[in-house]
Amino acid sequence: MSEVNRLERRKARTRAALLGAARTFIAEGRTNAPILEITQAADVGMGSFYNHFASKDELFQAAVEDALTVFGEALDRLSGGLDDPAAAFAQSFRLTGRLHRRHPELGKVLLHHGLSLTGPIKGLAPRAREAIGCGVDEGRFIVADPELALVVTAGAALSLAQLLHDRPERDDAAAADQVAEDLLRMLGVPAGEAKELARLPLPSLDAFDLAQE
Repeated sequence: MSEVNRLERRKARTRAALLGAARTFIAEGRTNAPILEITQAADVGMGSFYNHFASKDELFQAAVEDALTVFGEALDRLSGGLDDPAAAFAQSFRLTGRLHRRHPELGKVLLHHGLSLTGPIKGLAPRAREAIGCGVDEGRFIVADPELALVVTAGAALSLAQLLHDRPERDDAAAADQVAEDLLRMLGVPAGEAKELARLPLPSLDAFDLAQE
C-alpha cells in the first residue's frame, strides 16, 4: 500500500471519529461543548480537527447530514422492491418510527435537528418529497399542495419521535403504524387500504448497519 493510500485512510478514520463524536454530543444535547472536548472524545488532536472542518458548526452540520443520508440510504435499500408509492411511503414512515428504539443515538440526532427533515438536500426530505410526488403522479395520492403534505409528514415524524423518547413504555411499532395509516388517509388513500398498507410485514432494520464507518 502506498504512503498516499495510508494517508487517505488515516484522514478518513479521523473524519469518521469526529463525526461519531459529534453525533454523540448532538444526541446528548451538548452542542455547546468546546471543540477541545469533542476532539478528546474522538481521540484526535486539535490540529486534526481543522484539517477537516472550519468550525464546530460545520462539524455538527456534517454529522446531521451524514446521519440523515445513512438512514435515508438504508430506507432506499429496504424499499427498493416496492412499486406502489403508497406502500413505499408507508413502509419508510413505519421504519423511521421504529428507528428511535433500534438506533436511539441516530434517532436523537434526527430529533434534535428536526428542521433538517425538511431542509437539507441530503437525507430524508428529498425521499419523502419524491414519494409524495410519485404518489400524486400515479394517482395514488390526492394532494392539493405537496409541499404542505411534506411539512405535515415531517411534523408527524418529529412529534412521534418526541413521544417515543418521552414515553419509553409506548409500543413504538403500534404507534408508528397508526400514524402511517393516518397520513395515508390524509394523502387520499381509502381508509381500508390505508389500514392494510400500514400493517404489511416489514423488513428488519437489523439487516443494515446504520453506523458511520
